[in-house]
Amino acid sequence: MTLSNAISQATPISRQDREKLHKHKSAVLWFTGFSGSGKSTLAHAVENYLYQNGISTFVLDGDNVRKGLCHDLGFSDADRVENIRRISEVAKLIMEAGVMTLTTFISPFKSDRMAARNLISEGNFVEIYCCCALDVCEQRDVKGLYKKARAGEIPFFTGIDSIYEPPENPELVINTDKKTLEESVTLVIEYLRQKQFL
Repeated sequence: MTLSNAISQATPISRQDREKLHKHKSAVLWFTGFSGSGKSTLAHAVENYLYQNGISTFVLDGDNVRKGLCHDLGFSDADRVENIRRISEVAKLIMEAGVMTLTTFISPFKSDRMAARNLISEGNFVEIYCCCALDVCEQRDVKGLYKKARAGEIPFFTGIDSIYEPPENPELVINTDKKTLEESVTLVIEYLRQKQFL
């Protein structure tokens, strides 16, 4: 069967029906920033808060997805684009299931994040820029990735020999090199309440 023969199937149960079942709205919280900027730490802390307050959640973590869904991809620009395309599609599916979806990917290219926003739709896409100075990210470097990249052992590493294009108009900018984790979580939760997701 060719792609042209694939037809989208309508479902009798809508996203709104699923949100009623979960008793809350769904959205995609898209955490972006350098490696070591605190994306995963913040996303999991936000998820824990939401879970403790009865919100159905799921985190799509960069490392976990790279080991599974995107295990066949490298880190060339083309592979990074495909990685984010796949994640965007999966995030949309989970959101359509009525689940608050959190993604933690460097997603260095503006065009890829815009494509994700357009796919998921403006009102349901919350871009959260974990803004952190590169030298602070390198100091954290719990995985030793920057050291390997500086030594030439990891090619196409974002911030070293591959670019990161900061978001121009994200819903939230969180300076994770200046805010505590608790302060950062509070900023996210306050935004979700303000926009009536919670």
